[in-house]
This record gives sequence, C-alpha cells and structure tokens, in this order.
Amino acid sequence: MDISRYLLILGSGASFLIAVLHLALVFKPQWYRYFGADELVQLYEQGSPFTVLVTSGLTLMFAAWGAYALSGAGVIRQLPLLRTVLISIGVIYVLRGLLLPSELVKVLESGYPVRFVVFSTGSLVAGLLYLVGSLAR
Repeated sequence: MDISRYLLILGSGASFLIAVLHLALVFKPQWYRYFGADELVQLYEQGSPFTVLVTSGLTLMFAAWGAYALSGAGVIRQLPLLRTVLISIGVIYVLRGLLLPSELVKVLESGYPVRFVVFSTGSLVAGLLYLVGSLAR
C-alpha cells in the first residue's frame, strides 16, 4: 500500500472517530460539561434544540470528511473536488491543532485540563495525515 493511501485511511479513521464522539453527544448532551461547554448543556436543559442540531451537523460533517479521506485513498469512488476538499480539511484540522502550544503552557502553569492538549494533538495529527496524504497522491 502506498504511503498516501495509508495516511488517508488513518485520517478517515480519525474523522470517523470524531463523528462517533459527536454522535454520542447528540444522545448525551450533558457530556458537554466534560468539554467545558456548560452553556450548551444549559441550552439543552432549557429545551432548546440548538445543542442537538449543531452536534448532529458536526457529526455529519466529520463523517463526510472521513468519506473524503476514503475517497482519496481509493477505497470508495472519487468524490467531487477531492484534492481541494482534502487539503481544506487538512488545513482546518491543522489550524485547530495550532492551539497546542498555548494549551501546553496553560497545563503547565495553571492546571488547565490535559484533555484539551489531547484534542489539539489529535487535530494536528489528523490534519497532517490529510495534508501529507493528499499532497503525496
């Protein structure tokens, strides 16, 4: 298996995992507290559909990102604007991952939750998988 295919398959796995985590939040919006989003839990508890609708949208978005990575890897048929979309997804993940240095400082200086460092690291890795995988195609 060539390296680009392998990287894009790994990237798809990351996106599908994130989609599954968001799907869990659709059914358990109270779990948003763990992610520091108490406002979203409050909206849900007040009967607002906002939390569930946004989280459902994010679930679909991350699943589509996973499908694009599989398409780039040749596992499924080629999707429209494949290269452009793969690079865009990679850039978005990397931009989210750029929070990593500031989060590391916060963890070391003020006891900021380590889970946010894990999320940023995961985003950075996923972005690099998409970018390197799509540019090596």
